[in-house]
Amino acid sequence: MQENNNKQIVITAFLLIAVIALFQFSNLDIYIQSFFYNFDKKNWLIDKDEPILKFFFYDGIKNLLLLFGVAILLSLIFFRKNSLVQEYKKGLIIVLLSAIFVPVIIGSLKAITNTPCPCNIVYFNGTYPEKKVFDSYPKDFVQKSKVKCWPAGHASGGFALMALFFLFKTPKNQKRALVAALIIAWSMGTYKMLLGDHFISHTVITMLMAWLIILIIVKFVQIKQREDIEKPTKI
Repeated sequence: MQENNNKQIVITAFLLIAVIALFQFSNLDIYIQSFFYNFDKKNWLIDKDEPILKFFFYDGIKNLLLLFGVAILLSLIFFRKNSLVQEYKKGLIIVLLSAIFVPVIIGSLKAITNTPCPCNIVYFNGTYPEKKVFDSYPKDFVQKSKVKCWPAGHASGGFALMALFFLFKTPKNQKRALVAALIIAWSMGTYKMLLGDHFISHTVITMLMAWLIILIIVKFVQIKQREDIEKPTKI
């Protein structure tokens, strides 16, 4: 189990680097994002103020994910002696830590990368020049405010749900949990793409970062569990 986890961490890390390089040195983002923008009317496929979609794919889903995390925390604190909680304790801890650390780490990166959203750049009728994550702004560009668009923060909460894979015992249920998590996360990410808040690279990279963070959490939880088992009993 530990060896397979280490292998997954290495593979995911290399894949993350490769994907970042792909989008850094290509125009795939602009090409794909152009399908979601009406250049004649100068608007996006979805209006970000449209209340129903905003409720389901932004405010509503964010609140549900928050409640889900709180429910897991409360179960581990107040129902820790329950047989079901005991049986799934390790998985619940992994899911809870993922629900905390994935959004926090992604959010921290957003705060420092200073990368514009599609709706910010001149190509899509914004005021910022096109800038990829490792690019610098032109010297003659005066930036009035910092932008926080890389990676995709909103979808990170959904991708944190991929940790549910480690909650279930059977491969069949693990796959179901992973597929459900990906559907939820990509619905959140696609919504933000269709209203011009993120490029597809932001969402793909967030997915890979989230999975890498989850795998690292799993590794530390396994190490801690092994230490607890090997700890000598005091007489």
